[in-house]
Amino acid sequence: MTENDGALVEIKSLKKYFPIRKGVLSREVAHVHAVDDVTLSIAKGETLGLVGESGCGKSTLGRCVVRLHEPTAGDIIFDGRSIGKLRPRALRPVRREMQMIFQDPYASLNPRKRVGTIIADPMKIHGIADGRELKRKVEELLEAVGLSPEHYNRFPHEFSGGQRQRIGVARALALRPKLIVADEPVSALDVSIQAQIVNLLESLQDEFDLTYLFIAHDLAVVRHISDRIAVMYLGVIVEISPAEELYDNPLHPYTISLLSAVPIPDPDVEAKRQTILLKGDVPSPANPPPACRFHTRCPYVQPTRCKTEVPELRKLADGHLAACHWAEEIKAGRFEPVEVETVLDPGIQAPQPDLPSV
Repeated sequence: MTENDGALVEIKSLKKYFPIRKGVLSREVAHVHAVDDVTLSIAKGETLGLVGESGCGKSTLGRCVVRLHEPTAGDIIFDGRSIGKLRPRALRPVRREMQMIFQDPYASLNPRKRVGTIIADPMKIHGIADGRELKRKVEELLEAVGLSPEHYNRFPHEFSGGQRQRIGVARALALRPKLIVADEPVSALDVSIQAQIVNLLESLQDEFDLTYLFIAHDLAVVRHISDRIAVMYLGVIVEISPAEELYDNPLHPYTISLLSAVPIPDPDVEAKRQTILLKGDVPSPANPPPACRFHTRCPYVQPTRCKTEVPELRKLADGHLAACHWAEEIKAGRFEPVEVETVLDPGIQAPQPDLPSV
């Protein structure tokens, strides 16, 4: 993949492995390959959606980008500067430029602190403001995310889930960052509230000149907010495309399977199309399949190359990349899916392996 002009973030061959320890001496016996050789770039002002099944490593990738996890290998270039190997002291000024919105609005806020303190703490730590000026800035942020300045002295338990996530958004904005990694920010919320938070993030992007890495497993939400979408499977990127192009013209078998499971609000279309049901569970990230990692579940798997040769993430159309040996043949209809079956509740979730969380 070539680098984008004006990229704010460039992820280069990034790897993150978690050790598996056993025995009295806690010896390392294996590693969970949470992120395995990922290369991506995010342009300034862009929203890059990152989708995939639970356990595929997308949250780990997001945490590596903001250096909450130490990368095992590879590098991260942020605003022209390499931050992949920076030590904590050197990394501290960069922290102002990148923030994170967490998935769980109940667990991500300190229940012992008032809302004003939660939002003010980042500004205090970085010496941005104090006293009356600090309180004024916090009240402005509360208004920016759709809350009232009167909420300044309340505790998190006094708010609904959607309001708590707005507080999390305000905290992320406190330092006026350039990049926000949103780790499934709406998955724990009611559907009606999800739309409000997504619309809020879109309006704040224009107001604060933000760049988003938006991690989610809801394909409808990702389509609404993203400029480009990257599809992740078992620690690797299998497809990258402009948002509408991905939905209209999916090229990787995994993406095709995911989109075939998304209901279409048209009875005539829904009655004619077929849902591709992926058999089996996601393989263990501690022992991923050789060559193409999707070949154990791929409905288009071929006896040659799929099990012996790692597919390159190659350009197949303008801005559209896919890691599949047979993408052109599948698109042309030369291969038929091995098993096609209709399911009532296909979803995008898959059982997580019994291993440390990734």
